[in-house]
Amino acid sequence: MTEVAFHFNAPDKLSYACRLLRKACSNSAQVVVMGTDELMAALDAALWTFSPTAFVPHCLASADTQTLRQTPVVLGQGTHVPSGLPHHQVLVNLGSELLNGFETFEKVIEVVTQDEQDRALARVRWKHYADRGYPLVRHDLNVKA
Repeated sequence: MTEVAFHFNAPDKLSYACRLLRKACSNSAQVVVMGTDELMAALDAALWTFSPTAFVPHCLASADTQTLRQTPVVLGQGTHVPSGLPHHQVLVNLGSELLNGFETFEKVIEVVTQDEQDRALARVRWKHYADRGYPLVRHDLNVKA
């Protein structure tokens, strides 16, 4: 069964996602990241520039099959995980809605900022997962700050 981890109190989703994806790549994880079109475009740009000494190999979910297989981080848009993706290890949700297709992944990471609306929408997703018996893990990022 898919494990669901909520990472609460992220200062901002982009910078946190960059650090999270860098760590995931260093651990050889295969990750799909989902969010709005605007957020994924910003993350694509940020992954090229967030650190002068680190690069997170990534591609868009619309890339060809060979590129998708060889790239550890795939960026998707919207709330439906694209079918046919080769990665099913980790799914990161930077959006505010539940992702359709999350149950095909070993782990889901929900990134939640300190914004009250973002937190309220995360509570709805938490309840959805809990009501269906998914194991939930809570990570409060304020503790680490």
